[in-house]
Amino acid sequence: MLKKLRKNLLQLVLIIFLLYLSVLVFLYFYQRSLLYHPNENNYSGDKISVDIKKVKIKTSDNIELLGWYHEKNLKEYKTLIYFHGNAGSLENRIHKLNHFQDMNINFLIIAWRGFSGNNGKPSEQGLYEDGKSAINWLAKKGVDEKNLILYGESLGTGVATHLAQNKNYAGIILETPFTSMVDAAKTFYPYIPVNLLLKDKFENYKKIKNINSPILVMHGEIDQIVPFFMGKKIYEIANEPKYSYFTNYDNHMMEYDEKLVLALKSFLKSLN
Repeated sequence: MLKKLRKNLLQLVLIIFLLYLSVLVFLYFYQRSLLYHPNENNYSGDKISVDIKKVKIKTSDNIELLGWYHEKNLKEYKTLIYFHGNAGSLENRIHKLNHFQDMNINFLIIAWRGFSGNNGKPSEQGLYEDGKSAINWLAKKGVDEKNLILYGESLGTGVATHLAQNKNYAGIILETPFTSMVDAAKTFYPYIPVNLLLKDKFENYKKIKNINSPILVMHGEIDQIVPFFMGKKIYEIANEPKYSYFTNYDNHMMEYDEKLVLALKSFLKSLN
């Protein structure tokens, strides 16, 4: 009887182990499908009220990226480049872009490879290349480093932080930033060795120390995707000059209300 019980117990342990191993294999090979969601659509029917020109930006690996470009005055105003998050299309950001028309800035927002009809598949290195290509596109238009503002939203904070290292940009805006993708993944998969499996790590906490441009960090305390403590940590380890806009009511998709817009305007004004 005892021998049979031991045998059954060993079989159960083996089944559990094989199931766990299967989960690890699945997560390793399909992790980018879990991280990047180009087809997710939370578009609410917003109509764009700011004048934009649709542009194509070619990367060094010959992928054409869709961009929306608004030029107010390149010589008089700074230019903001917007790096969006891991889900949705450019249309999903219309409610934010409409507020930019009331600010003295030019702006460019790009869609990542694999997003908004672009060719290619998203990856950490691929997104870095996309962001760098957009910056180069603006440089060819005459936008100097000192007049460029990098704005990262969620996943886009990983690109903004990476590209801002050891540069002299006018400013950096980080909306709902994470310390690293490993840390963020652990909140959803606490029993998975994500540090060993994860391909795209976006280690913001290491790179933020190499940024000397003025930084604005924005985050809500009830964020259920990227925990608030991560944004607060990024702010704490960032170099001066730094500014924060923290709320106790914002979830991951921060509300572009009067308070947030005022924080943005105040930060932009401080850069002049």
